[in-house]
Amino acid sequence: MFLKGFHTMTIRPEDALEYHGTAPAGKISVTPTKPCRTQRDLSLAYTPGVAVPCLEIERDAALAYKYTAKGNLVAVISNGTAVLGLGNIGAQAGKPVMEGKGVLFKRFADIDVFDIELNTQDPREVIRTCQILEPTFGGINLEDIKAPECFLIEEELRKTMKIPVFHDDQHGTAIISGAGLLNALELTGKRLEDVKVVFNGAGASAIACAAHYVRMGVRLENIVMCDTKGVIYEGRTEGMNPYKARYAVKTKARTLAEALAGADVFFGLSMGGVVTPEMLMGMAPHPLIFALANPDPEIAYDLAVATRPDAIVATGRSDFPNQVNNVLGFPFIFRGALDVRATTINDEMKLAATRALAALAKEDVPDSVLRAYGVDHMEFGREYIIPKPFDPRVLIWEASAVAQAAMDTGVAQMPVDIRQYREALERRLGKAHEVMRIMIHKAQKRPQRIVFTEGEEPKILRACQILLDEKIAAPILLGSEERIRSRAAELHLHLDGVRVIHPPAFARLEEYAEEFYSLRQRKGVTRTEASQLILNPTTFASLMVRLGDADALIGGLTTHYPDTIRPALQIIEARPELHRVAGVYVLITPKGDIYFLADATVNIDPSSEALADIAIMAAEQARRFNQEPRVAMLSFSNFGSTRHPLSDKVRRAVELVRLRAPGLMIDGEMQADTAVAPQILEETYPFSTLKGGANVLVFPNLEAGNIAYKLLQRIGGAELIGPLLTGLSKPVHVLQRGSEVNDIVHVAAIAAVDAQEVGHPYETLAPVTATR
Repeated sequence: MFLKGFHTMTIRPEDALEYHGTAPAGKISVTPTKPCRTQRDLSLAYTPGVAVPCLEIERDAALAYKYTAKGNLVAVISNGTAVLGLGNIGAQAGKPVMEGKGVLFKRFADIDVFDIELNTQDPREVIRTCQILEPTFGGINLEDIKAPECFLIEEELRKTMKIPVFHDDQHGTAIISGAGLLNALELTGKRLEDVKVVFNGAGASAIACAAHYVRMGVRLENIVMCDTKGVIYEGRTEGMNPYKARYAVKTKARTLAEALAGADVFFGLSMGGVVTPEMLMGMAPHPLIFALANPDPEIAYDLAVATRPDAIVATGRSDFPNQVNNVLGFPFIFRGALDVRATTINDEMKLAATRALAALAKEDVPDSVLRAYGVDHMEFGREYIIPKPFDPRVLIWEASAVAQAAMDTGVAQMPVDIRQYREALERRLGKAHEVMRIMIHKAQKRPQRIVFTEGEEPKILRACQILLDEKIAAPILLGSEERIRSRAAELHLHLDGVRVIHPPAFARLEEYAEEFYSLRQRKGVTRTEASQLILNPTTFASLMVRLGDADALIGGLTTHYPDTIRPALQIIEARPELHRVAGVYVLITPKGDIYFLADATVNIDPSSEALADIAIMAAEQARRFNQEPRVAMLSFSNFGSTRHPLSDKVRRAVELVRLRAPGLMIDGEMQADTAVAPQILEETYPFSTLKGGANVLVFPNLEAGNIAYKLLQRIGGAELIGPLLTGLSKPVHVLQRGSEVNDIVHVAAIAAVDAQEVGHPYETLAPVTATR
């Protein structure tokens, strides 16, 4: 096996043993996906109910994918003959590695795994075992089986089985390093068909890598392969097998040093320290050095870079740039193959995975990835030619590419709509991704003009690139055009079509000053002061929205919340039927439940009238997210159980909402657990009009709301979207300081949807005059 570990630090043996030995022992367990708490559950899970799906599958074997876990279940099968760098340690000793493989399948692609360790070194027994297990699994990942037996086993299984079989030790390294090769050649201006490639190592990984590169476009005659006996040349007989023989070439070179003379690419799949600086000096200009032995590369990264500053260097270690790590491959390849029910993983699917990874490396890197790796910046270039394993986009890009290739080559038994499939993959990343995709789709139907007050900030620029690429909105950036264009170029962004406005040089500055003066002249602002105050980016942007030069405003990335909201409130009126604004958080629990929390940002001690406004605004926000609102007005009292002015205030707010929005499901006052536990409402308070538990929670004051959302996020592990400012006649949204690029994109999508609905609010409100 190759490149299994993350070698960022030295691991003490006692730490590794404690990690694996802490109860429960090992790293995996089986978790039921259906309830088994009652006698009825038991009768459905086992006899007699289980007989029904059994008979259905007997009638149609394909129904096993509908009624069992087969379609998301992979077997990791090994005989322990080539475990990591440990060699032939046996099946049982290799079990921790196979369990670890299962962890990676689940963590990165949500695929379930049974690890199966076979106590045999006979390839025929491995083959037969896999064949008779076919009814159980959706795919088989062969692991840590030595060469050349691994070639024979995989070839036979691919011929005889109708589920995907994949030997990761062979193909995983080939697929990921192939992506790095494509990008490194692009950066150095070299072509696949021209480069001379030298391999050191002729085991499973090296043979598979060479075959993969030939399919990519490297010429077979340009490959020189070395093993422990030296160069594999025509006529050599010592240490040969049919798989090595394919790469025997006519050459006078007999040693690795001789083979490397003039070579463009070095691929090391052997052992540490076998390449010297002198060997690198003999390579062609701008060489590509893939020193992939683990944990010690064929030549140390720092030494390789110092010896050849013109080189692009990759290793198998995560503590250096350009890590080639198999976890970028197998989870996502199997995800794509399983989801279209592919009968095999063919060469076209492997090439698709390589190209998807290569393409993804050229995209802007999310802030979550930068944070995971403890860096401030990462971009396509000599030190970033391969995506990082913790980049969540790998799932979407690679799995969908594999699925598409399976469909294109006719091995998919269950074709999918690729656009819908990509969205399904995004949902696997978390409910927040799914929820925001709804808003993005709405925004894309009619993109709006969104002005960003901090147009020179790199995160804003990167977010604007996504908004343009996905046609979510038309960004307007405030700031110096020279600085914005310069920073965009540094970030390799293409923002040529984006409107940039430098407020001091704006042609209609006097018109804006007059408008601001007319609004604030009785608030202590002189005409001279107005000309100065409108140069504040938030003030200027608010005037743009007010005067129809922009449809929505977004700010607050580098400023405090009050400093952003205050100018907006001075210039953009509240909706006349509401009289105030509020902040709503969308909260998504680990179970995927969605709640809307208000107010957590604006109103410190709202009155009954203010709480009624807040409830109506929060309900509208829920409907924007395609959620039918069920509103609970929260207190320390349940329906009059404690009489106090604070609980009376909440009860009065419920009455006001019912007058103004009679169609809205709302009740209170009630305690928080009562609100979210339908059984409490049904059993203890059957008279309540709130059915099914609340999804909109209105807090009695800012203190309660602010504390609640932060505890739910930090202790409860909930995902948050927001705060979403609501109640103004035109959309203004305030980012949290330090928001990530994806957060900015999401808020922009929400702002665009809000702008689409200006003048057409959800029909939550009934005319006040009709109910009084």
